[in-house]
Amino acid sequence: MKRNISIAAAALTAVLSFTACGRVTGTNEEVSALPVVTTNTASTEAASTTTAAPSAVTATTSAAEGSSEETTTAAAPDAANTEATTAASVAAGGGDQSSNSGSAGSSNSGSGSGSTQQSAPASRDHAPSPEDYNYGPAPTQYSNDGLTYIQGVLIANKSYSLPADFNPGLDPTCQNQFYKLQSDAAAQGLNIWLSSGFRSYDYQNQIYNNYVARDGQAAADTYSARPGHSEHQSGLAIDVNQIDDSFIGTPEAIWLENHCHEYGFILRYPQGKQDITGYKYESWHIRYVGTDMSYPIHDSGLTLEEYFGIDSYYH
Repeated sequence: MKRNISIAAAALTAVLSFTACGRVTGTNEEVSALPVVTTNTASTEAASTTTAAPSAVTATTSAAEGSSEETTTAAAPDAANTEATTAASVAAGGGDQSSNSGSAGSSNSGSGSGSTQQSAPASRDHAPSPEDYNYGPAPTQYSNDGLTYIQGVLIANKSYSLPADFNPGLDPTCQNQFYKLQSDAAAQGLNIWLSSGFRSYDYQNQIYNNYVARDGQAAADTYSARPGHSEHQSGLAIDVNQIDDSFIGTPEAIWLENHCHEYGFILRYPQGKQDITGYKYESWHIRYVGTDMSYPIHDSGLTLEEYFGIDSYYH
């Protein structure tokens, strides 16, 4: 009888011990199974983190100060913030490399690390569709008397003038497409800024007369438009960076010539076409026509005059 009681007691003790061990084991498994949560941390010193900062940022923002990044995955730049900040810097008169450097850096500082913004492709072999990032709609068409349109493109050269009272300002679509161009160039380490956009008839008159007074009319006519004949008055032309021959051959000038059509622009006065366009080679002057026109014009290798079969000389 005593032996049976001892055996039963031993069995009960074993059961209780086993149950207690099961609780401890189960608790440890639950703790060890909890996921390791990683959070986005805003680092003010990207160089001190273990994760590399995004490589596709501008040369002027390579320090990536204040960038937001995932603890395990490098963040993609926020194109929307970049565009918004770039727009603000240009609107403020950005034509200074140091000021643009600062604005580009600040644009990345607020980027969300989980951004899924679509970036522009490095190149395209055909015109983009309206759903594509690069797509640039045709610019606004005006019904003012005295304007000349060919296939929806406003013509302003030595043969075709604009009325003195035509004062549209810089075309909004042209401006927005330039911001895309500027942002994508910056992502490749290139610094392109807007130096001169819209110019009124009166302002162009002042500029032209100053050049005539300095160099004479014959020389001025090779690089400056007479009032009413300037593309800048159309609101569809932009001069970038240094507005002189020092811009020729720079990485920015080469990239601009090869890629501006992807955003709806054409290089308006290319090398070797002076007798056709009426102006010297201007590597800094681009003209917005929309991507539906910029691709075929660029692919043809022709100037605007050659493409439309028109001339450019003062009649």
